[in-house]
Amino acid sequence: MKTILITGASGFVGRYLAKVLLDQNNAVIGLGTSSAHPFEQIYDAFTWISADTGLPGPWQNRVQEADVIINLAGRNIFNPWTRAYKKAIYDSRVKTTQNLVAALPNAWSGLFFSASAAGYYGDRGDTPLSETDLCGTDFLAMVCRDWEARAQSAAQKGARVLVMRFGVVLGQGGGALNLMGKAFKCFVGGPLGSGRQWFPWIHIQDLCQAVLFLLSGEHQGVFNFTGPVATRQKAFAHALGSALKRPAFMPAPAMMVKLFLGELGASLLQSQKALPVALEKSGFKFGYRTVKEALDSIYSPLV
Repeated sequence: MKTILITGASGFVGRYLAKVLLDQNNAVIGLGTSSAHPFEQIYDAFTWISADTGLPGPWQNRVQEADVIINLAGRNIFNPWTRAYKKAIYDSRVKTTQNLVAALPNAWSGLFFSASAAGYYGDRGDTPLSETDLCGTDFLAMVCRDWEARAQSAAQKGARVLVMRFGVVLGQGGGALNLMGKAFKCFVGGPLGSGRQWFPWIHIQDLCQAVLFLLSGEHQGVFNFTGPVATRQKAFAHALGSALKRPAFMPAPAMMVKLFLGELGASLLQSQKALPVALEKSGFKFGYRTVKEALDSIYSPLV
């Protein structure tokens, strides 16, 4: 049994991953800004600490108890990007990671997983992207660059560092599908802009299984957590409509997306053909290779 500390454990990915790890008979210390966590009443091996991990505090005393750290903290990007909110997006990721590394004891020999995003690459058109490709230059790319740099500094404390560049995480109960699915269920769903941009994605179950896979070996470095068969945004919209038995004929013109959502809208129109080269070379096998398989598995029991 390992003791695993998860920042952002009350978020969509954090809740799902904590359950998987608890069901594997690990002890989990969850951190987040929520005042309580439902797992406290369900799992004896779950401990909840309510804290703003973007700030130093007593929560850091628990870091040394962990064999594994999984750093998922970060404010939701799907809010208007005011100057203050962009700072919150940055600080919640970069400063949390900085505080975690500062709290590690010297010669700590554990695993330090840290989230990042396919947004690291910026807008790259049709270029296939592996983990060795360069960082972009827009706001989210700069957030990811600094986020990853703080995570990599954990190696100076002896940690084995694994950076997870997530695509859009698909699953029931939260995340991006919670927003997109509502539009399709109201018969107003469709692609964004031209729909030709590449849309990186991963099924939540594959994400969790990839973490378990990396926990089980001597892996380290950067990994694209993205589905193995790339899809364009238009094809994703049609697959989502099909899974929900709804049409996908209401495209959102790029000009309108940018007009109403500003810099956030521009980021949603970016193209990233991010492929899981490092995961597949390491021997990981995806349960959901295509976005259609992923969406059908999520929605078929529910519609």
